Amino acid sequence: MKTLPALLLAASLYAQSGQNVAGTEVHVLPVQGNVFMLLGAGGNTTLQAGKDGALVVDTQFAELAPKIVAEIRKLTERPIIWMVNTHVHPDHTGGNEALSKPYGPGPGQTPRIIAHENVLNRMTQTGPNQPEIPAGMWPNDEYGTAQKDIFFNGEAVVIYHMPRAHTDGDSIVFFRKSDVVSTGDIFTPGTWPVIDLARGGSVQGTIDALNAILKLTVPARYQDGGTLVIPGHGRLCDESDVVEYRDMLTIVRDRVQDLIRKGMTLEQVKEARPARDYETEYTGVPGRWTRDQFIEAVFKSLSEARK
Repeated sequence: MKTLPALLLAASLYAQSGQNVAGTEVHVLPVQGNVFMLLGAGGNTTLQAGKDGALVVDTQFAELAPKIVAEIRKLTERPIIWMVNTHVHPDHTGGNEALSKPYGPGPGQTPRIIAHENVLNRMTQTGPNQPEIPAGMWPNDEYGTAQKDIFFNGEAVVIYHMPRAHTDGDSIVFFRKSDVVSTGDIFTPGTWPVIDLARGGSVQGTIDALNAILKLTVPARYQDGGTLVIPGHGRLCDESDVVEYRDMLTIVRDRVQDLIRKGMTLEQVKEARPARDYETEYTGVPGRWTRDQFIEAVFKSLSEARK
């Protein structure tokens, strides 16, 4: 499996919009076919480039737009025609408007921004003490069905909704000819799964989504290579990486479920360390997401499902 230099892996995970990213570099990794992976300060960006223009999955932060476009221009001079947001979090949607206005199809035109309708709902219905999200960042081509597909740069691009996974608005994107899947934050190798309960996420929905990804992936020889997987954060992966992540989450879910059936409280479950044998492989996101927060999200998700 391909590895990335430590510099690329050190990109800040799940960073908040508005942070100082002036010194951040954007790096491009060729994946396969027409697809590339861009690493910066936010979530990974997937780029498909060809004669029809550019399609971008997840836009990181507005402050990084010039650097992202500079890297895109090394691969194609054609405009950005399509964008896809895999979910609502600002490290994946923050560059929507910044990439649309100067780099779109032409004067007075902007790219079509595809996302599930729940992403638009959450952007337009912010709660108390939450900043309003400018209309220029909103998806303008939302979908409410199980999937949406387009044909671009000579290949089918299929966008699947993953209900109640990382959030309730998650999409994965399958580039059928290039044989690449872009997963958003449903899959983040090396870090504990982030289950955003406040935005409709659930542990079972995340496992279901990982299984849906595995239905699309086909490994090559010795289970490596074949279909490649671009995660929401972290290194380029293949099917075996997704299997390992899915199995970890399934085992932790089953352990927590068993402890709940035994009548344990949340604090007792945390003390039991149901993810203890994975603690050397998976880490939290400093200041944002810890092992205990992950266990708490699993506990609350399962407890809610029992009601």
